[in-house]
Amino acid sequence: MGGTGGTARRHIGVAERRARLALRQRLAGTARAAGPEDVARSLVALHGTDPSTVYLAVGARLADAGTTVAEVERALYEDRTLVRMHGMRHTVFVFPTELAAVVHASTGAALAAKARAGLVKDLVTGSGGRLTEAWLAEVEASALAALARRGQATTTDLVRDEPRLRERFTYGAGKSYESPQTVSSRLMRVLGVEGRVVRGRPLGSWTSSQFRWAVAPPHPELPAAGAQAELLRRWLAACGPATEADLKWWTGWRVTDVRRALAAIGAVAVSLDGGESGYVTADDPDPVDGPVEPWAALLPGLDPTAMGWQARDWYLAPSLRPALFDGSGNVGPTVWWDGRVVGGWAQRADGEIEWRLLDADGVGAEASAAIAAEADRLRSWLGPTRVVPRFRTPLERELTAR
Repeated sequence: MGGTGGTARRHIGVAERRARLALRQRLAGTARAAGPEDVARSLVALHGTDPSTVYLAVGARLADAGTTVAEVERALYEDRTLVRMHGMRHTVFVFPTELAAVVHASTGAALAAKARAGLVKDLVTGSGGRLTEAWLAEVEASALAALARRGQATTTDLVRDEPRLRERFTYGAGKSYESPQTVSSRLMRVLGVEGRVVRGRPLGSWTSSQFRWAVAPPHPELPAAGAQAELLRRWLAACGPATEADLKWWTGWRVTDVRRALAAIGAVAVSLDGGESGYVTADDPDPVDGPVEPWAALLPGLDPTAMGWQARDWYLAPSLRPALFDGSGNVGPTVWWDGRVVGGWAQRADGEIEWRLLDADGVGAEASAAIAAEADRLRSWLGPTRVVPRFRTPLERELTAR
C-alpha cells in the first residue's frame, strides 16, 4: 500500500478537504459542469433510490440548470450514457455507462449470487415444491425475450406476455414476517442486481418511482479484484482523502477487499485533522492550488456529496444531524456554504423554496445572499414540478408545514 517510507506523511486539513470538495464535487461556481455525464463522472455515482435526487443533484452542479430535466432524460433514456442500476450497499445508483461492468464485477456479482440463491430457496420452499429452479429458468428466459421484443416494459406488461410471472409463493412461511410474494416482483429485482435488466423511463414524470424495465446494455465480465481497484481509484480521485472506514462504508466491501484495492492502486497515506489516516491516489499528493471562492448550494436528500463519507464532522456538525437525517441515516435536503452544511431546505406546496440556517457561524450577509440566489435558481428550473423527498426528515417536514 502506498506508504511514505521515511518521509513524514503529508497533512490534509479540513480547509483543504473543503476546497477539494468544492472543485471535485462540481459545487463551486467555476467548477460547474456542462452536462449530466460530466457530473456523474466527477462523482462516480449519483444516488438513485429517490428518482428526484438524480435530477436535483445534477441541477445543483450544472452551469445551466435550466437544461437539467431534458439533459438527464437524454443521457438516461436516449443516448444511454448514464445507466440506473444496483451498486454499492445494494443501493440503486446512476452511473456512467462505461462504469457498469466495473460496478457489477466489483460489487454486484457477489450480491447477485446471494439474491439468486435466496430466490430459488424461497420459491421452492414457499410453493411446497410446486415451483422449481428449472421452472424459474424457463419463465425467466421467456420474460427476458418478451422484454427484448418490447424494448421497455413494466412488470405488468411482462406478466401479460408471460402469465407464469404472476405465480405466488409464501415468503417466510410460519414466521412472524410471513407474506405472499409474486414471482414477477422477486425475479425482476434479482435480474436487476445481476445486471441483466436496468430501469428505463418512468411511467410518469421525472419524479416518478414507477419505472419500466429494459434489457441491460452488454458489458464485459471483469475480474473482481481489478474492478474493485478501478472503482476505488475513481472514487478516491473524486472524494479523497478518505479513511479506510469511509471506503468500507461507501463500497459495502469487506475490509480485506478495501485494503487489497488500496494496495493495488498504490494509494498514498496522508494524515487528517484529529489524528486519523486517510488515503489519496498515487497521482494526487499535492495541495489544491489557490483558494476557492465562497460558494453556496442547495443539495437534495441523499445527495452523493452529503452521503459520500461515513465520517462527516469535517463538513457537517454533529448537532445538525437530528434535524437533517431520518431514523435510518438518510440525509435530507441540505444548505451548504463554503464547504460545510449550514442548514436545510424544502419545497412548499406553492412551489416556494423555504430554507433555514441551523449553523450561522460565519454565515453573514454575503452567504445569505448567495443561498437565496441558489434557492431562486432552483425554484426557476423546477417550475411547476413539486418535489417531496422519499425519505423525509424532521426539518424538511417542518419547513413544508409552514
